[in-house]
Amino acid sequence: MIRLSGVSHAYGDESVVRDLSLSVEPGEVLAIIGPSGVGKTTLLRMLSLFVHPDAGRVAVDGESAWDVDADRRLALRREIGMVFQAASLFDATVARNVEYGLRVRRSWDDRLRDALGSLVGTAPTPDAVERSLDVVGLGDKLDQRARSLSGGEAQRVSFARALAYDPTYLLLDEPTSDLDPRNTGAIEDAVLEARDRDIGVVVATHDMHQAERVADRVGVLLGDGLTEVGPAERIFESPTDERTRKFIAGELVY
Repeated sequence: MIRLSGVSHAYGDESVVRDLSLSVEPGEVLAIIGPSGVGKTTLLRMLSLFVHPDAGRVAVDGESAWDVDADRRLALRREIGMVFQAASLFDATVARNVEYGLRVRRSWDDRLRDALGSLVGTAPTPDAVERSLDVVGLGDKLDQRARSLSGGEAQRVSFARALAYDPTYLLLDEPTSDLDPRNTGAIEDAVLEARDRDIGVVVATHDMHQAERVADRVGVLLGDGLTEVGPAERIFESPTDERTRKFIAGELVY
């Protein structure tokens, strides 16, 4: 699992995350719900090992991620995929965009092996590209230019790019913000498919209905910290923390 233990982080004098503890395991979907500005993105960046917390410990499969050398940390980071709120694709085919993500996340040994394989005609076919695009419902758009896609389709390509490497953990930052119901449904189906592949998925969202649809567990992050973490059904039907209850009822807005 990835485990955060007592982590805190600030940007300058502004404390964003304070003394937060949380874990995610392969084969589960954990939704982090809360309003904008409470630190959901910072939390994901700590889970992805892109932000070093000011205090506390981040462990991946029991290994303290910031107490190892840079090469080992990179290896741990390669177990984790991340999809940001805004899709970022380059001007090439859909397949090339997904394949690019697959290539840059491979180890140097794997890249050298593929390069040598290309020279002798034995390089592996990137079946993972097609499989990942099938998961997000875009298997018929392999050869389409990415810049011609709708915003929702582009976000689905970003999801496929992260999924292609078969990460152990997948982090999603507001993955369906401003998307129409069709694209939202496609991404939510892909989240459940990732879980069925035994990938641990963390979804940061302000959409509580989405959390109800896809999450096994839910964490509620408000302005004063992580108020509660538990099974999704219990969090939404009978939260134990009064701040959680008020937030879910729409009575408390930070």
